[in-house]
Amino acid sequence: MTDLRDDVRDAFRARFGHTPQGIWSAPGRVNLIGEHTDYNEGFVLPFAIDRRTLVAAGPREDSTLRLASTFDDEDTLYLEVPMGELDALQALTNERGSSPLEWAAYPVGVAWALGRAGADLAAVPGLDLMFDSNVPVGAGLSSSAAIECAAALALDDLWRLGLSRQQLANAGQLAENEFAGAPTGIMDQTASLLGVRDAAVLLDCRMLETETVPLGLDEAGLTTVVIDTGVAHEHSTGGYADRRLSCGKAAVLMGVPSLRDLGPGDLDRAEAKLSNETFRRMRHVITENQRVLDAVDAIRDHDHAALGELLDASHRSMRDDFEISTPELDLAVEIARENGALGARMTGGGFGGSAIALAPLDAVSRIQVAVDGGFAEHGFGMPEVFTVAPSDGAARDA
Repeated sequence: MTDLRDDVRDAFRARFGHTPQGIWSAPGRVNLIGEHTDYNEGFVLPFAIDRRTLVAAGPREDSTLRLASTFDDEDTLYLEVPMGELDALQALTNERGSSPLEWAAYPVGVAWALGRAGADLAAVPGLDLMFDSNVPVGAGLSSSAAIECAAALALDDLWRLGLSRQQLANAGQLAENEFAGAPTGIMDQTASLLGVRDAAVLLDCRMLETETVPLGLDEAGLTTVVIDTGVAHEHSTGGYADRRLSCGKAAVLMGVPSLRDLGPGDLDRAEAKLSNETFRRMRHVITENQRVLDAVDAIRDHDHAALGELLDASHRSMRDDFEISTPELDLAVEIARENGALGARMTGGGFGGSAIALAPLDAVSRIQVAVDGGFAEHGFGMPEVFTVAPSDGAARDA
């Protein structure tokens, strides 16, 4: 973190010609279990990770947002947006179905969303924003929410808005949905803003109630291994939106506001009523909600073997019922289990990204070597394998 803070501060000075007023950061997240349940008003169990996005920020004397990042061309300013044009940019996203601003849509969208939440964008100062990050992009670790939440915390401080963490999470989700054009739920922003070291966050996505669930992984000699397959995904396109539409269709046909209102006892009735595909989409959500609650019980009982079995069941459900896995993700899960992991599953929205494995510390090297060899044998690109630790959420760092 110290090096990243120095890097982003130096990059800010070089790009904008003055010193930032502060540095804020927000983590990516791993979703331990509970996939595609968030927008169905169900339960999720993510944790913030020890990889973060930083933003150095300082006010301007006009009403313009200037944004750049350490991974842009050093000789150019990435984006300059008058705040009076934010509504027009959001309308353009609606017309296209996605934002033309690429990564900058996330922080610009947060500014727009804060305006929707009550900030007077005609009265607040413009800002210079420089971003840096070590959260992998497209890996299912929510690099977008890390950008949104770092920006939201910085804007809340510099504009003296005094919003709660939940309000900032809502702004991040609104930015992702309505400005970036990605139809995600609120899990990612909640984990990034409310994460606690060595704990997961149990989120009820209907009531927006959270509970900290201590994990005790260090004490148990366990860690979370991330296997980034290198197959990038984008939530604003493709199958993610299709799966969300299928879930909404299932709820309508079953006569309920949300799949949250159904349980395992409704599956027989649903199978007789729905098409095979729609039924399988619904079955994943209903069984996944139950797996989240069972996982919390297993964690509290220190039953890590049971937790591992739930991770395995979650992956099978996403592979077979929700059909969002890939050959690379399936192989990563299989190899991790064969080499000492207690359980493994893909994490994130699917169609690429990462798998996670709950593993003893002494199995990590074995898993890494086996995954590298297995991917090479199958002709897949070289994956990145690393461990992550449950960490604290977004904060002001300087």
